[in-house]
Amino acid sequence: MKQTVGYAALLSRASLAPFTFERRQLQPHDVLIDILYCGICRSDIHEVRNEWWETKYPIVPGHEIIGRVALVGALVKKFAVGDLAAVGPIVGSCGACRACKEHLEQFCEQEFTEAFNSPDPYSDGVTYGGYSQNIVVNEKFVFHLPEEFKNADLAAVAPLLCAGITTYSALRHWKVGPG
Repeated sequence: MKQTVGYAALLSRASLAPFTFERRQLQPHDVLIDILYCGICRSDIHEVRNEWWETKYPIVPGHEIIGRVALVGALVKKFAVGDLAAVGPIVGSCGACRACKEHLEQFCEQEFTEAFNSPDPYSDGVTYGGYSQNIVVNEKFVFHLPEEFKNADLAAVAPLLCAGITTYSALRHWKVGPG
């Protein structure tokens, strides 16, 4: 396990404060990402304030993550140390149900794993998000940054992992174009 420092809320009305915790052990298909930037989403605020009535404290929010791969598991094929990587809201799923087999993990019939405040399938605790130094994620749920983003302002790219893709997905699905 890797000791990590993040920013956590300990109670629903508490400010975020430094919080030390253990990241899970690297699995064969995992990548360890040193976080460079993490966007701030309204969902983070809802969760921290327990406005959806399901928050488990302490909570380390953050699901719009841009970082650099620091370590790869023995069976990782898509990433190498030093690659720029991105992580969005979903960091795991059962992988076996119909939805997962159709690459629709957001509809996982068993329950997908969120970047933060989800039951952690590798421990008795919950997942901690991107308001931290690093994160461990299965390579299937990590994205390469497209070449055109490599010279972009990475702080501005991070919000694309939630708000950006949410909007883009709907436009793409309905084939919305100019005009």
